Amino acid sequence: MSIIAELEWRGLVADCTDRTALEQRLQNRPITLYCGFDPTADSLHVGSLVPLLALRRFQMAGHSPIAVAGGATGSIGDPSGKSAERQLLTPEVLDHNIARVKVQLARLLDFDAATNPARLVDNASWTAGMSYLHFLRDIGKHFTVNMMVAKESVRARMEDRETGISYTEFSYMLLQAFDFYHLCKEVDCELQIGGSDQWGNITAGTDLTRKKLGRHVFGLTLPLITNTDGTKFGKTVAGAIWLDPQRTSVYRFYQFWMRVDDRDVIRYLRYFTFLSREEIEALEQQHTPKPEARIAQKALALSVTTLMHGDQATAEAVRASEILFGGDLEGIGEATLTEIASEIPSKTFVPTAFESGGMPIAEMVAESGLSTSKGQARKDLEGGGIYINNQRATDAQRKIVKEDFLFGRYLLLRKGKRNYCLCVLAPAA
Repeated sequence: MSIIAELEWRGLVADCTDRTALEQRLQNRPITLYCGFDPTADSLHVGSLVPLLALRRFQMAGHSPIAVAGGATGSIGDPSGKSAERQLLTPEVLDHNIARVKVQLARLLDFDAATNPARLVDNASWTAGMSYLHFLRDIGKHFTVNMMVAKESVRARMEDRETGISYTEFSYMLLQAFDFYHLCKEVDCELQIGGSDQWGNITAGTDLTRKKLGRHVFGLTLPLITNTDGTKFGKTVAGAIWLDPQRTSVYRFYQFWMRVDDRDVIRYLRYFTFLSREEIEALEQQHTPKPEARIAQKALALSVTTLMHGDQATAEAVRASEILFGGDLEGIGEATLTEIASEIPSKTFVPTAFESGGMPIAEMVAESGLSTSKGQARKDLEGGGIYINNQRATDAQRKIVKEDFLFGRYLLLRKGKRNYCLCVLAPAA
């Protein structure tokens, strides 16, 4: 299966400037392609995975990918798909964001491949030294205002009389077109990919490259992902799902994929994993008659989390997930408990409270907030609804001592099936 045919099967082709010519070009010899990532934050989010994984798919097919960190374009702000102008970032913030994003790009692209290593470049490196007059004379003269205004990303903003579009954002298209021209001229880059909202910017680049270099280059856009219920993909009540584990824990990242709607999960297996067609179709056959088993969601969560965070971190997220669904704590690692601590309520206790015979369990349950009072805690205990480290507490008279704490610090209290509190011993004074 050709790379374009595979992308088509996966539902990852939105538009292409000349599909027949591109397919013929790809059959002749490997191509160099690029995708830009504007560092508007210090982490990419899961929505960025579609173009990033597309670069990886092309690399696996023998082509040479370039990831462009937008140090120049990111300082302007892309109006595509935005109803208001972005806040301009300082050079210091941009530098910080680029450094962090580069780490994430490197996780998914092979920069050490023998024949087609990936490259990571910053478009500030070829725009910083160009004067404004030089840019207008050399690049701006190839664009008509009529053509720029006709682009959907610009027209939509101009029709909004309240916000409009600034000249700064209006110029973004020229900067992105200049990227394509520069990369084609310097490293023979012939293909740009991006989200479907980038179509106007991409075709501006193909036009500029044709005018200045006489080269026939290509643009390919990927669909913008939405959930079946119409909500924006990658957004939750808590906010965006980031690729950086410091912003979205590995556990939360794993759970995001586990909670994918039954109607979306097979589509997302095609979008976000490298599972084969046969593997995905087999999962679909298992999923369709029994969606409540969440077999497809487990395969999706495991595949994407391993891809982004590695085997060990994924194993800890899976273990944490099992524990928070009542699994046995035997063999648990401290890293997994730390992961759990970031996801559930916690309560700090002083170590001396567990000396001299320990703390009555009813008192501890009440202090943790799982029960409203000691009396209610005793009732909950008598009803069999309280668990210590996921083991049902059968003795309402029991006292908690230091030895009950895992790693000398942690004790997991649970009421019923889903109400947790991680009790943590404060460090000794």
